[in-house]
Amino acid sequence: MAVKQYKPTSPARRYYTGSTFEEITKSTPEKSLLKPKKRTGGRNNSGKLTVRHHGGGHKQMYRVIDFKRDKIGVPGKVAAIEYDPNRSARIALINYADGEKRYIIWPLELKVGDTVIADTAADIKPGNSMPLSSIPLGTLVHNIELKIGKGGQIVRSAGGSAQVMAKEGRYVQLRLPSGEMRNVLAACYATIGQIGNVDHGNISIGKAGRTRWMGIRPTVRGVVMNPCDHPHGGGEGKSPVGRKTPMTKWGKPAQGMKTRGKKQSDKYIVRRRSSK
Repeated sequence: MAVKQYKPTSPARRYYTGSTFEEITKSTPEKSLLKPKKRTGGRNNSGKLTVRHHGGGHKQMYRVIDFKRDKIGVPGKVAAIEYDPNRSARIALINYADGEKRYIIWPLELKVGDTVIADTAADIKPGNSMPLSSIPLGTLVHNIELKIGKGGQIVRSAGGSAQVMAKEGRYVQLRLPSGEMRNVLAACYATIGQIGNVDHGNISIGKAGRTRWMGIRPTVRGVVMNPCDHPHGGGEGKSPVGRKTPMTKWGKPAQGMKTRGKKQSDKYIVRRRSSK
């Protein structure tokens, strides 16, 4: 989980850092839990580019993750901790007592050989899953459902955790990683613990080629384009934006304009996230 610094054998390598992968115990994935991952390169079924900056990257297979944790009352043993190219978190391979194998998001402090279970009366240990109503106040949780039985939808990335703050009637109040305070139905399941790989945010990409490995193509600034390509384009030499507010490529305000519509779920937000 620590960050590894490389020797500056080239200008790019000077600032290049990576994970040590010391928590990984198995290098090859479980074949029965793999699925092919189709790539579009940002193009639709007509071949027209509809999403910019997508394309290329290393080939990947998708690991099927158990976000629902619906094997209620069946204990499972942690067989391995693996790397997942599709997410920032690590994943843990669980061998259940009935012979089934599943991947879950790896929480911090969960080790190979530990037992995990999803149940209403499970112990408050990392990796165990239970309804929010059964989780004590102050506990850190992740992989939280927003709809009963749908599976975890929020707090799923590396280092993430939400804290159980209060319980009132049918709802439990959570403090999310963004600082937002939100009510979630008490019957929704959540997993105990903080997600591992906490140093993911400290890694420096170091060179442009590394983002290409991730399937991210170059982003060109609007001010260096021509007027026909971007509202910021044109002008002699290096010119400023030249507008009252910066615009998107399609002429819509890019800063300050609120784009969030009235969502049904707004009523569950107790306090908006803190500004960053």
